[in-house]
Amino acid sequence: MAERGGRLVLKDVAKRYGSVVALAPTNLAIEAGEFFSLIGPSGSGKSTLLGAVAGFTPPSQGGIEVDGVDIVGLAPYRRNIGMVFQNYALFPHMNVFENIAFPLRLRKLASAEVGKRVERVLAMVRLPGFGDRAVGQLSGGQQQRVALARAAVYDPRILLMDEPLGALDKNLRADMQFEIKEAHRELGATILYVTHDQDEAASMSDRIAILNNGRLAQVGSPRELYERPCNAFVATFLGDGNLLEIARFVEGGDGRAAAYLPNGAMLSLPGCGADRPDARSVVACIRPEAISLHLNGEAPPEGRNRLSGMITDAVFTAGMQRYRVEAGAGKAMLVRVRASGTRETPEIGCPVTLSWPIEDTHLVPKE
Repeated sequence: MAERGGRLVLKDVAKRYGSVVALAPTNLAIEAGEFFSLIGPSGSGKSTLLGAVAGFTPPSQGGIEVDGVDIVGLAPYRRNIGMVFQNYALFPHMNVFENIAFPLRLRKLASAEVGKRVERVLAMVRLPGFGDRAVGQLSGGQQQRVALARAAVYDPRILLMDEPLGALDKNLRADMQFEIKEAHRELGATILYVTHDQDEAASMSDRIAILNNGRLAQVGSPRELYERPCNAFVATFLGDGNLLEIARFVEGGDGRAAAYLPNGAMLSLPGCGADRPDARSVVACIRPEAISLHLNGEAPPEGRNRLSGMITDAVFTAGMQRYRVEAGAGKAMLVRVRASGTRETPEIGCPVTLSWPIEDTHLVPKE
């Protein structure tokens, strides 16, 4: 297996189709051995970027380097980059062994070496003894493992994965996430992973790039992106975020900055607020899990921000209770709390008070 992955660097890489900009000039450095994901809404440019690295989509401008060598002029098969597709792209007329051996035979390796490598990657993806199986006899998860084995068998320093788990059901997706991470640790290759599933990216990646309208919105670790989003789009794209418009800033009574909302409610803000931004350019972001829900006149603890409202929707999912609360002026707040059999469960139409720590009120730019 590869000792380490390759360092992948994009320098002003862009793709245009006439007047349509699919990918604006993009600069990005992915370190050797990183598990790096691209996420974004449909049409954001993530598949275009992946295709440029793979060699399927020639960029309109810019350079793509692997360990300092520009690969833009190389054909896809000369880039030593592995590719795993969403639809697996396995050859139905070949058995498992021959599917995996295919890239090795293209490279004219000796039969003994081919057999050795195929058996090694079959063991890695937990399919030992499956070489003689027909592709049509395999489950979706097994076919995905074969696709991964085929991409890894020739020890590429970079692996590209284009929504590889998109065709699998939820439980199998979760299992395959662990298996891909395990394979990443064993291979040592750099992985560039495209997915539409934000939770999948957050659980698997060392770093994530969020794209929007063909541009990089923000790059960072999952925690950095979640806790310190650069703008409102990132705040709501990676995880849920309640965004509150700011009407104006004022001085808080405890020396903190404070802000009035359009509905007249006042929030305390972290920090002294000496260098406040324009109220029109920012919103307050509060994550649903930071919010506590109080009912039947229960008073929130002191030193917390609070809003009054009424529950308009309640959903139980996987041990969590999710509420939508109308908090005045047509503003809906999402609240997520752990379900508990010992606590009264409020119903739709129930008046409640929402509270959260002042430190969990984050100002983020609108754009």
